[in-house]
Amino acid sequence: MIIRDVFPTRVRSGYFNKDLPAIKAGPEADGFAYLGPPRTPGFSAIVQPGEGISVMLVLEDGSVGFGDCVDVILAGLAGRDPLFRADQHLGVIGGVVRDLLVGRDARRFRPLADAVEGFRHEGRLLHAAVRYGVSQALLHAAALANRVTMAEVAATEYGTSLPILPLPVLASCLTHDYLQIDRMIMKRAELLPHSSFHIAERDLGADGGKFLAYAEYLARRVRTLGGESYRPTIHLDVYGTIGELFAMDLDAVVDYLARTKAAVGELNLLIETPVLCASKAAQIDAFQTMRRKLRAKGVAVRLIADEWCNTLEDIREFADADAVDLAQVKTPDLGGIGNSIEAVLYCRNRGVGSYLGGSGNETEQSARVTAEIGLASGADFILSKPGFGGDEGLMIVSNAMQRALALAARRKAMPSAAP
Repeated sequence: MIIRDVFPTRVRSGYFNKDLPAIKAGPEADGFAYLGPPRTPGFSAIVQPGEGISVMLVLEDGSVGFGDCVDVILAGLAGRDPLFRADQHLGVIGGVVRDLLVGRDARRFRPLADAVEGFRHEGRLLHAAVRYGVSQALLHAAALANRVTMAEVAATEYGTSLPILPLPVLASCLTHDYLQIDRMIMKRAELLPHSSFHIAERDLGADGGKFLAYAEYLARRVRTLGGESYRPTIHLDVYGTIGELFAMDLDAVVDYLARTKAAVGELNLLIETPVLCASKAAQIDAFQTMRRKLRAKGVAVRLIADEWCNTLEDIREFADADAVDLAQVKTPDLGGIGNSIEAVLYCRNRGVGSYLGGSGNETEQSARVTAEIGLASGADFILSKPGFGGDEGLMIVSNAMQRALALAARRKAMPSAAP
């Protein structure tokens, strides 16, 4: 099945880009915006709408595979690619990327995805967001050409098998939208609420009390609305604020993590990026130290690495150093989706957990693709996305997994049946 054309178009992403260094400096809030100049190169404001490009591959039978180029909310931070702006990449996709792919056979995903991943334009790799979107389109096109699901294509090409049941989903909620959190509890999400904490004193409290009270509140609502049979994992993303609160005293950080675990009681607890260091080496060292101290104290808190754990090579380094309980495989940061698949498989082989995440700044298509490669790679859980509506992201990724598994099971039971 030959690719006859490649063309891009602008699309909306699911959220915003935020300049975290500028936010941590404590600017005056103006509703959802902040007053004052940005600090990260490429930003024109501290908070600005994300942008996306949809890449469409027209096959010889007229079918169209597509994927969406987007970046993460905190673009340009901790070793990530710079802020993604559509105007800077439309011509590249419609030009050199088109030339690379037109006339190629779409039935195999990996050879074309590898070609895009390694392609250099003006001496540089394509922006991670471009590699991300083009590779999604290639997987979608391969699924169309082979008349199977994207999950089946990925499983076949990476030598894996699909699970029987969908992956657990982390329902991503706005921190203080308490009705939204109630809805996720009522829908019995396996993990919740993600909840972001960006500024130490504002979000955790001068003595950390606000954060502990929030953790207690979550556990209380789970018991009230969920009943005895529902025990989700609590996941909180703190963007280094615990380290800031305690001036990077890791003994104090570990003691505080122990208090947070006590606040959620019997519920499992995941903390993402408790400290944020100035380099990858320092981040790995800090995570190693915290994990060692937590084990010594018998504190059942699992740590997730996100910042400085951006690429396939980064994830391998964290895993090899035994520095993390789970790595967030943040799909837009890794570029081509083949890297995300390989990252999950590497973590599995090393006995490290993997969280197939991403960003609220993605699209419905990138979320569907993530759901299907999650099935093929066997991630521990997957993030609901795009956006932070809770209901919508949970629906999109859950339904994508259910459909893919149902279709694959039907094909297995009835090999002659049409897809």
